[in-house]
Amino acid sequence: MNAVEAVAKPAASKEKRRTFDVLEALIYLFAVMMLILIVYPIYFIVIASFSDPAAVAGGRMWVLPMGFTLDGYQELLKHSNIWIGYKNTILYTVIGTLISLAVNVSAAYALSRKDLAGRKAITLFFIFTMFFNGGLIPTFLTIRDFHLYDTFLVMVLPFSVAVFNIIVARTFFQSSIPGDLWEAAQLDGCGNLKYYVQIVLPLSKAVLSVLALWTAVGYWNSYFNALIYLKDQDLYPLQLILRNILITNQMQSSMGTGEAAVIAMRLANLMRYSVIIVSTLPIMCMYPFVQKYFNQGVMIGAVK
Repeated sequence: MNAVEAVAKPAASKEKRRTFDVLEALIYLFAVMMLILIVYPIYFIVIASFSDPAAVAGGRMWVLPMGFTLDGYQELLKHSNIWIGYKNTILYTVIGTLISLAVNVSAAYALSRKDLAGRKAITLFFIFTMFFNGGLIPTFLTIRDFHLYDTFLVMVLPFSVAVFNIIVARTFFQSSIPGDLWEAAQLDGCGNLKYYVQIVLPLSKAVLSVLALWTAVGYWNSYFNALIYLKDQDLYPLQLILRNILITNQMQSSMGTGEAAVIAMRLANLMRYSVIIVSTLPIMCMYPFVQKYFNQGVMIGAVK
């Protein structure tokens, strides 16, 4: 009986190992397929911005650019207001992200403290605003009455509070910053503000990086607020300027006749992809710098 068991155990082990190898291969295959599904659309947009629009529209371009051309970028960069949009968007993104982090992280830390009176009621009040708000017209009237309409501050101040970010950061503080640390800091004569700035924030680089990235992407891609609350074109962000350029080119191509209309339509189709590259490339360059914090911050902030 012992001899039979001795022979059966290696055989069972080999069978389990073979099953594990098959499952592992299937997992890797699924991961590769998902990677292709995610990366290929981005790659397609890049090569389409350098290709003949007729080849793209006809479905003849799949892997490599066809009819290499830079006409889309050249036509796009003829608009000098793009650089104004870049400047405004960079300022909105940097300043808005700093204000948003200061507001949201501070609120999250306060709500994470067990000695905050009424923190459950305050949390419910914050969560209520995620589901109900005053609507566009009351918000517009409020911004106008505060004299923020058509100003730089309207893009960075009124919408700086993000309740979702507050909840993520609060959960991070509750699950990652031990309460004993505050007691030890008190023994050393550390006050609330000093503890928050010198101890809590340095220990929260992961969640701060994730929130900064989320917030920066939101500010970079924002155009609706500018469309509603700005009328001075010198304050327009990049996304709104690019939107106006695309609309103008589409109108010109539809109103033209003959060969001129065909050329205008070709440029309009080509500029669609060029606009995507011009508007997304800078913000995508941020990801490598925060990648090491991204998964850690999301997972820790989602524990509860």
